[in-house]
Amino acid sequence: MPIDFKKENKDLYQPKTTPAVINVPEMVFIMVDGAGNPNTSEEYKTAVEILYGLSYAIKMGNKEILEYVVPPLEGLWWLADGEEEWYKDKGKYCWTSMIRQPGFVTEDVFEAAKTALAKKKPQLDTKKARLIKFTEGLCVQAMHIGPYDDEPRTNAAIIQFINDNGYLSDINDKRSHHEIYLGDPRKTAPEKLKTIIRNPVAGVMVMAQKSN
Repeated sequence: MPIDFKKENKDLYQPKTTPAVINVPEMVFIMVDGAGNPNTSEEYKTAVEILYGLSYAIKMGNKEILEYVVPPLEGLWWLADGEEEWYKDKGKYCWTSMIRQPGFVTEDVFEAAKTALAKKKPQLDTKKARLIKFTEGLCVQAMHIGPYDDEPRTNAAIIQFINDNGYLSDINDKRSHHEIYLGDPRKTAPEKLKTIIRNPVAGVMVMAQKSN
């Protein structure tokens, strides 16, 4: 049976709906950067097409190395001005869309996939894609079940957990709000969509002892 990272790494891909802490290890990703509302942006649509095109080119070109299920689409998200309320204006979103790759994927394997995809779909600009070793580190995550527009509910629960347990939110220019999309919105009813929401944190604060 092909390896399915969602089943092999249940801590990463099958969290509970209640927030919990996780230390995310180094993994290999193909990434594409962009900006704009993902519901209407052609740039976002093209980025997703590039990511899946390269991921399947790698999978089909290296079957003798490893049989595996292509992992789900993921996204790092932040706001263009850093000031607006999160989820308020999707037109101001900046994003890095990405798909995890098996450990055997080197720059040579990646470049071969880009060449293969360019022959199949020459209209796609594969130069926008990059191969990155990404270590996310300490985070708080939860499974969101329901429409994407209802994500603020789960994100608020994560923020409350961070505050209640003495962690510090660590969203900055190097660490971002992270989402992993386990459902296909074209085939799944909105109320049944599953999305992992993950926010980076710093270690537990040292609490000052109460004075007498």
